Amino acid sequence: MKAIMIMFDSLNRGMLPPYGGTDIIAPNFERLAKHAATFDNFYAGSLPCMPARREIHTGRYNFLHRGWGPIELYDDSMPELLKKSGVYTHLVSDHWHYWEQGGSDYQTKYNSFEYARGKEGDPWKARVEWETPPHLYGRTDNCGRQEYINRHYMPREEDISIAQNFKHGLEFLDDNHSADNWFLQIEEFDPHEPYYVPDRFMELYEKEYHGRAFDWPQYHQVGFAGETEEEILHGIRKYYATVSMCDHYLGQVLDRMDQYGLWDDTMLIVNTDHGFLLTEHNWWGKICEPHYDELVHTPFFLWDPRSGARGVRRTALCQTIDIAPTLLEYFGVERPGDMLGIPLKETAASDKKIRDYALFGMHGFHVNVTDGRYVYMRAPLREQVDQLYDYLQTPTSYPGSITLEKMRKAEFVPPMSFTKGTPLIRLPGNAMGMISDDPESLYGPDGLYEGGNLLFDLETDPKQMHPYHDDAIEQRLAQAMADLMRQNDAPAEQYVRLGLEHK
Repeated sequence: MKAIMIMFDSLNRGMLPPYGGTDIIAPNFERLAKHAATFDNFYAGSLPCMPARREIHTGRYNFLHRGWGPIELYDDSMPELLKKSGVYTHLVSDHWHYWEQGGSDYQTKYNSFEYARGKEGDPWKARVEWETPPHLYGRTDNCGRQEYINRHYMPREEDISIAQNFKHGLEFLDDNHSADNWFLQIEEFDPHEPYYVPDRFMELYEKEYHGRAFDWPQYHQVGFAGETEEEILHGIRKYYATVSMCDHYLGQVLDRMDQYGLWDDTMLIVNTDHGFLLTEHNWWGKICEPHYDELVHTPFFLWDPRSGARGVRRTALCQTIDIAPTLLEYFGVERPGDMLGIPLKETAASDKKIRDYALFGMHGFHVNVTDGRYVYMRAPLREQVDQLYDYLQTPTSYPGSITLEKMRKAEFVPPMSFTKGTPLIRLPGNAMGMISDDPESLYGPDGLYEGGNLLFDLETDPKQMHPYHDDAIEQRLAQAMADLMRQNDAPAEQYVRLGLEHK
């Protein structure tokens, strides 16, 4: 048995041709859909980058207990479980957060790993004197400065991180295609911003441009930096071009599948962690706004050679937490009791339903639930908004978010059901640094909890432009939310924050 997972970062479902997108040229995603089952109701669980990756390892939600952080000692890591069972696991990635504070120890769970340097703020090349070129949004912090230093050392397409990353993945396939019992994870940072893309892909969408340099949208409302219509369209086209670049490199893996006959005995998963707002709902990014469909309703493709289901659509409600149990089941490895995701074998084969509701969110933001048609977003109560805590064992998170002052407030608390009998450190939480000293500002027109509780009907309002009220539906979804929180051993204050009953 063999398996490959190709994971892109910030890949928008609705823009891909298999999901009805008409603006992006992506023939290899169309080719993939003909070879695999395309999932129409696949949702993220925990956002953003590292919380999603922890879910891929552990098969359980991350966002109810903490935000960004490392794999913990008590976590059941899917690649490590495979490794211990005799399945060779290999990671190739250019996702630099694995090697940054707060993202550690994921890569060590594999037998081996390879890292393609240079993406975004990866502290790669050293230039003591360097002036960041002018660009829209003007990011000149260390991360922004480093991005433009790195670009100086990647002048050709074959030098850029995506080319190097897929080169490493293809090398693994060339060297090991005839062997058995392996799992290859090709994890690609693109199309995550910033959009550093060769001209040949940009020329698919734009022949000339006269505005300011714009390839790095920040997490703000549209117009924050005074973008012109031409500049806005240019930024969106940069994303299109980056997806077309991803499509090109996806095609190289599909070519190897053809060349080596891997379709006969190799599972293939193609997925993402979340999407990205490109002016939808008047936002750029993924942090400040409610978790709209563009962010959490994600593309997912699965080829399982056991069923041979290809060129089909699957409508069952599935999530990121289902990836780990799917791979464990495929290799015949027992799923740990703390892993709450469900294998997708029967869903891929016959669209078997595996859940009624899916939970998703980001630590400290709205808590959200969907039944596949309705989406209910529940905001914390104003008087309880500051009752947010991180529960962890390794006191590290997004760089700069855990300070000495915060550590002085740390306290040990009893184990949770999934921590293998080990106590936890409880720290004041900060929702990715978004919690303000003035809680009232969080509920304003630009605040984190704008709109309060929100209910959408995706059948009649797929773009989520018109929230409405239906007491019966809201009560049903609120009950489902509370039930899923209990199943995941959510801390007691989460119910208090949300105004939910804690049984």
